[in-house]
Amino acid sequence: MGKKRKERRRNKPAAENHIKTTRRTRKLKISSGAFIAPSFVGVMTFFILPFLVVIYYSLVDNPISANFVFLDNFKSILGNASFKTAVRNTFTFAAVAVPLAVVLSLLLAIVLETKLPFRSQFRTFFLSPMMVPVASIVLIWQVLFHYNGAINEVLIKLGGSRIDWMKSDYGLIVVVILFLWKNLGYNMILFMAALASIPQDILEVARLESATPLQTFFYIKIRYLSSSLLFVTIMSLINSFKIFREVYLLTGDYPYDSIYTLQHFMNNKFRSLDYQTLSAAAILMSLVMIVIIGILFIAENYFGKDVEG
Repeated sequence: MGKKRKERRRNKPAAENHIKTTRRTRKLKISSGAFIAPSFVGVMTFFILPFLVVIYYSLVDNPISANFVFLDNFKSILGNASFKTAVRNTFTFAAVAVPLAVVLSLLLAIVLETKLPFRSQFRTFFLSPMMVPVASIVLIWQVLFHYNGAINEVLIKLGGSRIDWMKSDYGLIVVVILFLWKNLGYNMILFMAALASIPQDILEVARLESATPLQTFFYIKIRYLSSSLLFVTIMSLINSFKIFREVYLLTGDYPYDSIYTLQHFMNNKFRSLDYQTLSAAAILMSLVMIVIIGILFIAENYFGKDVEG
């Protein structure tokens, strides 16, 4: 009996500590859940549930009768001439504007990394478009690229003829310039921060080994910039779809064919309450975006694995 009492006294503190630890863990889980709950509810309400509704709309003939048609909406939209034009223009714009935004902003970051005079003023100049409201941007572009605008006046004085920029194939060039003007500064700052984080001792070793600037850039800097390149490319891709606001304000619902994008197509379907076609187009665009971003992640993992490892 005496031995059993001694064992109980010896085990009692351990059991009490275990109970206290369990209670503390439970309280921590409850408090963590309470902090996460508002964000979880927000994501479910404004992202997950609406996307599920979009999937439902894409599988019915219309939201009122709600007759299940499975993939008929997708077959119909893939045969739609306006949809094909919008897809071709959207991918053409993204294929031109996104690489230019990434490459030019990286070049600007490398140039401004050197000890140039008025370096801070250059940074301010390239960041200033981020502070300009969309309405002001549209006004500037109308002044520049209107049929009677400043660019055409310059062309006439140089012996050329007027160009209807927004109602011709030149419209795509105007939109690409607008996109670059808006996004180069932000991308440049991201690349400058990434370049500043590269270990200086590695660059010093490369200089001691007589590596050329090009060798240093491609074999060292690009490796350390891989994650920033991925982020900037994804953000530029997303921003290329947001250019619809400016184009819509410049040209309205039905712009010239070369700048009629997926966002115009979706906006027009929304105005005509064609939710099933709109939903099918949104899902197809989402799937394509997922594939593109997945490829970018695989490429970043391949090129940046030796640095991260």
